Amino acid sequence: MSSPADSYTEMVQVVLPNDANPLGFILGGTVMHLIDIAGAIACHRHTRSLLVTAAVDGLQFLHSIKVGDMIILQARVTATWTTSLEVEVEVFSEETLTGVRKMTSRAYLTFVAIDREGGRVPIPPLTLTSDAERQKAAEAAERREARLKSKQRLNTNNT
Repeated sequence: MSSPADSYTEMVQVVLPNDANPLGFILGGTVMHLIDIAGAIACHRHTRSLLVTAAVDGLQFLHSIKVGDMIILQARVTATWTTSLEVEVEVFSEETLTGVRKMTSRAYLTFVAIDREGGRVPIPPLTLTSDAERQKAAEAAERREARLKSKQRLNTNNT
């Protein structure tokens, strides 16, 4: 069994002009791509299995990130279920010349563990040792419940 700290992942890169819009800020789609990668790495560290992204919850862009600044993504697993798990990814900008850092985004992603044929596989449970970890897991369970209800409504409306 592993803890949220065992899955911790940090990615850092400089925002280059080819990552940006004409105003000189990183594209939202580029940020989403990096969030997915950071989240997948954290989940791989927990499951040591193949994974697919199943859902993204709560993604908001709070501040823009300029060309030349660094984008920092920090991810860790918050909760596990039988074949799926949730990861929290926090995104920060860091001004290269001053070191000023601010949170720019937070997202919660759900990944499903699969085998090579696409079938679901069980994953190890997450060891929660602190009140803060248990609180994050409880919040993850609430998001999961809302997500499953939303998925059920979507499936009902499409049949």
